[in-house]
Amino acid sequence: VKLLQDNFEAIQAVLVDADRRQMAEEPVRLWLEKLKYASYDMEDVLDEWNTARLKLQIEGVDNNALAPRKRVCSFFPASSCFGSKQVFLRHDIAREIKEINKNLDGIHRQKDIFNFSVIRSTERSERMHSTALIDVSDVCGRVEEKSTLKSKLLGEGSEQQNAVQTISLVGMGGIGKTTLAQFVYNDNDVINHFGKRIWVCVSDPFDEYRIAKAIIEALEGSATNLVELNALLLRINESIAREKFLLVLDDVWTEDYNKWESFRRCLINGQRGSKILVTTRKETVAGMMESTDVISIKELSERECWSLFERIAFFNRPSLECEQLEEFGRKIVSKCKGLPLAVKTIGSLLRFKRSLRVWQSILDSQMWQLEEFERDYRMDKDELIKLWLAQGYIRPKENKELEMIGEEYFDYLATRSFFQEFETDDYDGLVVSCKMHDIVHDFAQYLTKNECFSTEANGHEEPLSLINTPKEKLRHSMLMLGFEASFPDSLLNAKKLRSFLISSPYDVFSSVLPRLFDQLTCLRTLKIVAHDRRWSRGMIREIPKEIEKLIHLRFLQLRDLMIDELPETCCELFNLQTLEIRQRGYYLRRLPHGFGRLVNLRHLSEFVVGITGSRNDSRSRGCKLEVLGQLRHLRGSLRIRGLGNVKDVDEAKSAGLENKMNLLHLGLGFDKEL
Repeated sequence: VKLLQDNFEAIQAVLVDADRRQMAEEPVRLWLEKLKYASYDMEDVLDEWNTARLKLQIEGVDNNALAPRKRVCSFFPASSCFGSKQVFLRHDIAREIKEINKNLDGIHRQKDIFNFSVIRSTERSERMHSTALIDVSDVCGRVEEKSTLKSKLLGEGSEQQNAVQTISLVGMGGIGKTTLAQFVYNDNDVINHFGKRIWVCVSDPFDEYRIAKAIIEALEGSATNLVELNALLLRINESIAREKFLLVLDDVWTEDYNKWESFRRCLINGQRGSKILVTTRKETVAGMMESTDVISIKELSERECWSLFERIAFFNRPSLECEQLEEFGRKIVSKCKGLPLAVKTIGSLLRFKRSLRVWQSILDSQMWQLEEFERDYRMDKDELIKLWLAQGYIRPKENKELEMIGEEYFDYLATRSFFQEFETDDYDGLVVSCKMHDIVHDFAQYLTKNECFSTEANGHEEPLSLINTPKEKLRHSMLMLGFEASFPDSLLNAKKLRSFLISSPYDVFSSVLPRLFDQLTCLRTLKIVAHDRRWSRGMIREIPKEIEKLIHLRFLQLRDLMIDELPETCCELFNLQTLEIRQRGYYLRRLPHGFGRLVNLRHLSEFVVGITGSRNDSRSRGCKLEVLGQLRHLRGSLRIRGLGNVKDVDEAKSAGLENKMNLLHLGLGFDKEL
């Protein structure tokens, strides 16, 4: 284990440099891929050991099994009091770790070939700084946005508004915010309207000293020798006094009002009609800077994209050559999804490529050959956070609840345009669902093309895309089966699959589920959705008992399976965090006796109270209400049914609902189980 730690630490020291180089250097990308799969294997082994220890603790065999474990070595018990099963388990785990160590040792030796630099992960990569310079004739489209922005800059504003107003251009990276700002900054009417014009590329981090010096240099023509921030801000305040100025702050990321406030105070001395123009990817930045106007920048139309591409890629080409390449060019442009930066990048790449073969190779690139199923998929925010939690992407931090940390992750990605088309709750205005932008989705799939697979199948033959996918590398899969489709058996060879989302006709599951549970034992996420059940010839009333083999499972969602009850073996899923059973017009009748063993359960859609009595009583079915007292981490929404079966008030008290402080919505059903 010590060797394992040493190898991991040595590799971790060069990961930042390796990550930077992987897009340009294929050998580096392959090396990182090997490392990633080795880390997956190690995580599975440690999780297997941890689960076994947890089981012993629940069964009262090992009282120390739930002690905090922060290092790899702490997964191994110091106690010598092992039963035979524990000894065999320890031997098996040791053998697996030895194999992983051997693999990791080879990866460690390979890293020296690449001469990686040791870079701290806290060091930020250098972002390209913008300037105010632009060739106005190169700006395509944006006619409406240009007109709107220009009129707002030239407007004086009402007496009720602040003398200095802030206007923000908001949009995802590469959408053209900086280009639009450059265009109006160099417009003759704008130049004549303002006595002083200043352009500062802010970027990330927000460096107050650098920004202040840049403003002074633009105002006075030279940098100041002042070193204190207060002195710099006072100089700015004096320089813009009674001046009508335009200050462009390009690429602002910080949401810290304290950093902005000192600048705001020194700028309010400007003449009425002065403007601050901000470009940012984040609407929260526009709000923090108290923008009087926010202009959202959308994608270019395909016609505008073609005009931009044609100007770059066809520059100085013979007309006959342009005609030959136009069909390829238009197809390439349609794949850029309205992002001018993508159009410029591809156009620049092809500018000096004259061979039809090269243009065809770009069009046929794997980056464009991506499955369409997940496109336009609307994601539920709460479910997305539960999926992140199941995969271990959310780590504990201070005293925050894991779901709250997940909310922060979501907001962080949303403000950086990773998500779009938000739907909000009518009651509280909070985001409930969203989509990914097509080009973000495509790029994500390109980066994980061997690790993720999604497809639709409508016939009995296996999809060709699945046949050509290396099963040993698959970790995440989404499968949509049509009414006439058969389950692709080769998918069961993806033994290391970590998440599986399947939507299928009801009939398929009766034969598939036992095999799925038996083969895909590394699953952490399983979502099963049944459809076309009105045509069903076979029915499943109970989940197969083989589900106990999914010891790593954290997220289980079953939709419209028409099941009566869960098997007792599901109580072996000690890592389960989310259990959601949603069945339209059909209700789960009972839960297993040992349901309280699921001590890590955080999200439960419904709890069904069974008929009370002793465990050996033939009239006793299901589990008691008091079992809820053992599920200490429940949160969110919960519906309790079968309360008519509760005969003892003490049983209700022992459920401990008053102690579940994070349980926000509670539904009660006083029906009676017969």
